[in-house]
Order: sequence, then C-alpha cells, then structure tokens
Amino acid sequence: MNIREAKKYIRDSVRLYLKKDEDGEYRIPVVRQRPIFLLGAPGIGKTAVMEQIAQELGIALVSYSMTHHTRQSALGLPFITHREYGGVPCDVTEYTMSEIIASIHDVMAESGIREGILFLDEINCVSETLAPSMLQFLQYKVFGRHRVPEGWVIVTAGNPPEYNKSVREFDVVTLDRLKILEVEADYGVWREYARERGVHTAILNYLDMKQDDFYQVETTVRGRSYITARGWEDLSGMLCLYEEEGLAVEDALVGQYLRNERVVREFTAYYDLYRKYQDDYKAEEILEGIVSEQTKDKARKADFDERLSLMGMLIDKIQQEIRQNILGSEVLGELMKPLRALKAKAEAGAGADELEELAGKQAQARQSAMDALQKAGALSDRERRKGRYIVRYLTDCERLIRLGDRTDAEAAFAAVKDKFDANVAGYKQDTGAVQDRLHWLFRFVEDVFGSGSEMLILVTECTVQPDCAKFIGMYGCEDYARHNEELMLTERSDILLTRIEELEI
Repeated sequence: MNIREAKKYIRDSVRLYLKKDEDGEYRIPVVRQRPIFLLGAPGIGKTAVMEQIAQELGIALVSYSMTHHTRQSALGLPFITHREYGGVPCDVTEYTMSEIIASIHDVMAESGIREGILFLDEINCVSETLAPSMLQFLQYKVFGRHRVPEGWVIVTAGNPPEYNKSVREFDVVTLDRLKILEVEADYGVWREYARERGVHTAILNYLDMKQDDFYQVETTVRGRSYITARGWEDLSGMLCLYEEEGLAVEDALVGQYLRNERVVREFTAYYDLYRKYQDDYKAEEILEGIVSEQTKDKARKADFDERLSLMGMLIDKIQQEIRQNILGSEVLGELMKPLRALKAKAEAGAGADELEELAGKQAQARQSAMDALQKAGALSDRERRKGRYIVRYLTDCERLIRLGDRTDAEAAFAAVKDKFDANVAGYKQDTGAVQDRLHWLFRFVEDVFGSGSEMLILVTECTVQPDCAKFIGMYGCEDYARHNEELMLTERSDILLTRIEELEI
C-alpha cells in the first residue's frame, strides 16, 4: 500500500483502539490491541504520517528511534531495595522507570492530554541485548517493570533488510503480535503532501516529468546510491533559503540531499532552466493581467516541459495567495467568539479594567492551549500560524483597551470593534484581489493555450488543492466553472498523466 492508505488504516485503528464503552472501558482490551508495524523503505514519510495522525485525532505523540537505545535506557537501571519476606529481610533488585515510559508521563503532565501514540521507529534494528525484551513489550506493553499507560497506542516502524544492515528479522512469534503494513513510495500521494507543505515548485515540476527519479535506492560500483522523499523535501527548504540570499545552486549543494550523480546533474540543469523561466515569464504581470503579447507568443511556442514549468510557477503563486486568504478567513472566524465575550462584558456594565483583564486571559488561554498541543506533538504548522496570529491580535486588543478611555468600557470596546472591522475590510479587499488574479490566470491560459493540457492542469490543481477548492466554493469563479465543465475533467486526466510520464529531459 502507499503511505496515504497506510495513514488511513493507522488512523482508523488508533481511533478504534481508543473507543470506550458506556462504563469507560476500552472496547478492545489493551492486551488485544496489537501494535502496528509500518514496514517500508527509508525516507518515505513514516514519521511525518504519525505527526499528522496525532494532529488530526487531537492526541499526543511520543517518538523514539530504537537504534539509539541500549537495554538500560529502554528498560531502566537496576537498583537495590530492601524488602521483608516471611519476616526475613532481604535485598531485592528493582529497576528505575524506562526513559521511554517516563517520556509518556512527562507529556501527559505537561500537556494535559491523556491519550496518544507511542511511535517507535527502527524497531527491527534494536541492539542484541534489547531484542529479547521486545517480545514482552509488543505483547504486554511493558518495558522492564513499567507498563505503557492506558490510552496509548503503540505504532512501530522499520526498514526491510535490503535497506539496513542492522535489521534483524522478527520470528513468527513476534510477527504474530503485530499488525503489519508494508508501504511503498508513491509519487502521486507524496505530491499532494508536498503541495500542502510548500515544496519548491522546481522540484515538483521536475518530478512531474521524471517520476522515476522520485525514489531510488541501488548499489553501484561507487557504493550506495539513493534518493528519498525526505531528501527532496529537505532540498526544497535549502533551495528557498539560497534564493533568499541570492546564492548560486550547484551540483555540490544538490548532491548533499540526492545521492545519485545522474539525478543531481539533471535536476541542477533543470533548476537553472526553471530560474531562467522565472526571468522570462513575469508571473506577477500575468496575474495582474498586463502580460505582453511577446510573452504570450513565447509561451505558445515553448516546448511542453517549459509550459509545464510555467504552469507550475503560476499555480504555485496563486495557491500560496489563496492559502493565506483562507487562513485569514479562519482567523477572523475564530476571533468572533472572544470578541463577542468582550462585547457582552462591556454591555453588562463592566469597567475597562475588567475588559482589559478578559482580553489578557483570552490571549493566555489560547497560548496555553497551543503550548499543550506543542508539548504533545499534536500541533500542526497551520494551527501554529493561526494560533500565533490570534494570540497577537488579542494581546493588541488588551493593549488597545489599556491605552483607551478608562472610564467608558463601551468606548474601549468600540476601539476593539473598529480594529476588527478594519481587518474584515482588509480581508474583503484581499479576497477581491485574489479573485481578480485567479481570473487573469485563467484568462492567460485560455488566450495562450486554449482548452489544452495546460488548462487541464490548472483546473485539476484548483479542484484537488483543498484551500483552492474552498476558496472557489466560498466566492465562486466563473472561469473555473466554465472550463471544468468543458474539459470533462475525469475523462481527460489520464491523458495528461500519460503525456507527463513519457517526457524526457
């Protein structure tokens, strides 16, 4: 299965493991909750999937790589305690709490979240001294003498033997305690994730044309050659920083992330072309509707790979703007509740001091909730950005009230309302601007390429990207509606994918 299918299966399993009956007991007894074993090549996103599942379910996540553990750190250290049995005193060996189990208790204490996932990576690479204890752990959720707390589901992961010399294959007795999911790299699934994470458009455009270069692990005369999804994502972050600093991207940089000479050479060459396309085609002018006929004519005569790169640049830019717009909409929506509470307090005759105190408490409560989710490993990047904006906004409201008329709470709230109204007006203006820019993008593609493959790419991306689809659903887009109907999207998508797969640089 691919990583998306594995994610759904794990999420459903965790959700069902945590389901309780009317007496508050888990429907599936803890001893029958088989740990999940995610078996797949390195760098395909196993850890990222666990973070996403925890965030979506609102539970905690504790992650450990078992290759870093000795028997002592996993099971605890021995110490001598004094006991008395049948009136006879004696010394008995006991063990301190496992570092892993202690981490779960720390997360529960700091976050207040009582349920979660214990994710143990590279579990089939444990040291020889620790291996005998793993069967007991997998069956009974016990490390040494200390049990994994109730409400914590165990998910493990590992690499097949061909990818890691340290792998020790589990025997049948151990395998019979696990739910095994074998996962393979899938570019189409990763691409959806990459779009959401803002992976550099040059990488996505290149891989659209050379999908076989997405994931490779092979042995050559010079040693191990490999390319992973993790490598592409890490390279993306560095490319963005290099561009910000105006630094040249060369083979040496790309080779630090992609360990394959041919792919390094071809991607670097493509990246140089991509930068040239950025200079040749002024995306901002296209989205403002002031593109020249010379630019249009150049696009018409371009090869398909150049047109594909151009479409990637334009779509990436408009989707970033739409993503920011939707985030702004969500922020304004979530601000309504605390602002209504401020309004109600002002209308009830509260003083400005009470109003200021309430705004401060609202900011603190939101920050505390974010901190708890952060400590639990259950805070997504999007929720972090949204939360930070809301905290800053409420803190500004607190300051606005403090600096306003201290004798009139309703006047103080009026200043807060004016600030919110100004933000709403700004959001509406931004929405109109994004609508116009989306229209000009459709207009450009229509004028230059008609209803060909380029229009299909644009309509498809507007359909599958969640924020873009939400934006169009909220505010409409006549261009999208018209071309979506004309293209009969589901019937033509296979044609485009076939053409992309056949391309060679």
